[in-house]
Amino acid sequence: MERQRLDKWLWHARVVKARTSAAALVEAGHVRINGVREKSPGHSVKIGDVVTIALDHGVRVLKVVGFSERRGDATAARVLYDELHSGKQ
Repeated sequence: MERQRLDKWLWHARVVKARTSAAALVEAGHVRINGVREKSPGHSVKIGDVVTIALDHGVRVLKVVGFSERRGDATAARVLYDELHSGKQ
């Protein structure tokens, strides 16, 4: 797998609890890919992309390093990204 839908990747990486929440987060304009605001949940991400997510409790900056066919536990989710920044408010 070379690419994955943004909403699916956010869900698999356990950034959000539900895929619909991931889609809503993207549609609301709270996600950037490589510094560019993305509003389409179906936009594909590739390895090396930097995803910036504005959440209620702060901002997370994640570098995509892998994909998963299905959502796993927290340990499995952790190998999908490198955490570049986790700013808590």
